[in-house]
Amino acid sequence: MAILTVRNLPDEVHRALRVRAAMHGRSTEAEVRAILEEAVRPEGRIRLGSLLAAIGRRTGLSDEDVAVFERDKTPAEPLRFE
Repeated sequence: MAILTVRNLPDEVHRALRVRAAMHGRSTEAEVRAILEEAVRPEGRIRLGSLLAAIGRRTGLSDEDVAVFERDKTPAEPLRFE
């Protein structure tokens, strides 16, 4: 991975980055990475899941049918070796 050094950053900008990072629950460095990634992300990028859902709707699938493909966001239970 590349390393980027930013020199002569005004104190108020650094302070605002620290506050913003704290609001998002991450380090200042992680916040800067997130800001940079957002800034260079193509605007018209199509996400695979959205594309597949749109194709499904065009073929006649209802929202309930498409909802089956939604990702389950509940945390996984750890394995038990009892």
